[in-house]
Amino acid sequence: MSQAKTLTQAELDQVLRYVATKQYPERNRLLVLISFWSGMRVGEIAALRIADVRNEDGSIKNEVRLTTDQTKGRFARVVFLNDRLRSEIATYLRNSKRAPHLPLFPTAKKAGFTANTLTQWFHWVYKRAGIAGASSHSGRRTFITNLANKGIGVRVLASLAGHRSIAVTQAYIDVNDDMKRRAVELV
Repeated sequence: MSQAKTLTQAELDQVLRYVATKQYPERNRLLVLISFWSGMRVGEIAALRIADVRNEDGSIKNEVRLTTDQTKGRFARVVFLNDRLRSEIATYLRNSKRAPHLPLFPTAKKAGFTANTLTQWFHWVYKRAGIAGASSHSGRRTFITNLANKGIGVRVLASLAGHRSIAVTQAYIDVNDDMKRRAVELV
């Protein structure tokens, strides 16, 4: 099975334009952005609760502490939220009166997504947005590749991704012609 497609900024913008036209546009925008800007796995995103991202005073946390029940391999980890993502979360939750223990991303029936239903959701969003080869793993892979392109070391990338082996992280990094052109200009 081939790896998930890494998306360009233009393709991400295309997906965001698509989800803006559908039911639950605010939720769907954040689902896409949290995947691309945090590098979380789809199962971790599905497992998020409001209390994971929002403090009791209503402010948005700087980091999400995922428990062993929320992660792959049952290893707790910390996910750092950049300012842009924190702003998107704040906008999404601005008028929410939902209890802290409830899912961050409710479905139409108010239940939370399962990892499988969210995987399917991403599949159909990308397909209907016209992005071939993308999957629920595309945001995570794009997150890691973009940071690698900016010179972030593989050990930091592995930690951000929750990988216990840098070899796994290296497999996520997509190499393209633009990267190779920039590389040879450094010689």
